[in-house]
Amino acid sequence: MIHRLQRVLRCHPRTVDLILAAALLACAFPGSVLTIPGRDLEVPWWPGVLVSGLSSLALLWRRTLPRTTVVVTLCCAMAVAALGYVVTVLVIGPLMVALYTLALRSERTTANLFTAFGITLLVGTAVIVGSDSEPLILKLLGPAFWLLLPTSLGTTTRLRAAYLEAVQARAEHAERTREQEARHRVTEERMRIARDLHDVVAHHLVLANLQAGTVVRLMRSRPEEAERIAGELAGTTLSAVRELKATVGLLRHADDSETPSGPAPGLDRLAELAASFEPAGLVVSVSTEGRPQPLSAGTDLTAYRIVQEALTNVTKHAGTGSAEVRLSYSHDRLGITVTDRGGTAPPSSPATGGGYGVIGMRERALSAGGRLRAGHRPEGGFEVVTELPLLPRSPAHTQNVLA
Repeated sequence: MIHRLQRVLRCHPRTVDLILAAALLACAFPGSVLTIPGRDLEVPWWPGVLVSGLSSLALLWRRTLPRTTVVVTLCCAMAVAALGYVVTVLVIGPLMVALYTLALRSERTTANLFTAFGITLLVGTAVIVGSDSEPLILKLLGPAFWLLLPTSLGTTTRLRAAYLEAVQARAEHAERTREQEARHRVTEERMRIARDLHDVVAHHLVLANLQAGTVVRLMRSRPEEAERIAGELAGTTLSAVRELKATVGLLRHADDSETPSGPAPGLDRLAELAASFEPAGLVVSVSTEGRPQPLSAGTDLTAYRIVQEALTNVTKHAGTGSAEVRLSYSHDRLGITVTDRGGTAPPSSPATGGGYGVIGMRERALSAGGRLRAGHRPEGGFEVVTELPLLPRSPAHTQNVLA
């Protein structure tokens, strides 16, 4: 009920001001006849009511002209004090309301300045030309107390409203940040799964396509060789199914864990990866420089996928029968170089950066805190050079690299 009444009053501010002015005008009648005990009223009551009515009427502009309203009500309060009335809350109520509004709608310095001037002028008027029957202590302390009270209340209310607004703004900002972070994590997860699917599908389907074509060509002239390659084709498709199952299984996880459902491939399977290209007619040589060092799980998987995608691109585009993979270990980084001596790839092929192959490899390297460069060699063929950190990188470092 109270909240509903507050909403109604906020929707009708002019009505609130009219009711407030009428109430203060009604208080002016007893205020104009109030005297010190044992003293008679020295002035008639009606001038005080008239001045208080003018002061109350000025409150109709307190929301739009708060400073002007304070000046008008202060002049009326000084007139009441000069006429000889006792300065009480009943006769200076409009000035108190005006100061409260000013403190509510202005900075603290402005409100304090107007209040200080108001106290000085009102107390000075009461002391110099006011009634002699009123004790000096009341002339000094009464106006000061009644004018400081609304200013303090208005400032406190304004600061509390500003605090609540700031708290709400921070809460809304935190909510937007959480939503953006959630969308960012979903996008990163989609990109990661897309890269995995691309690597798995491209690698195995290219090998399967080449093996199937070889089987067709050798089926009549060399049936034994065709039968052997057909068996390898079955192994290739079975391996593709296993990796696809492991990758797609991530989509069924209820949490955001990036832990795969099976063991992730790494450089320890590099020899097996190189051998898998032999049925497709690609001989891959692997060499290592420096002392091999252990890698984090993410870096190990990243290195494996980059080599896999680079060799797949060689099979599809290079038109050569050999490729070289060189691993170079230093004290804090792992260098990976995949080269071939094939012909020039078509401009729109992934090998030149026009497809998703190089894009995916570069994204993998950046996500691990490294970098990747791919391009044609002056002496012919294509080269993919990657540098990956041996130690895990923090998210802040990854963001700096991406920037």
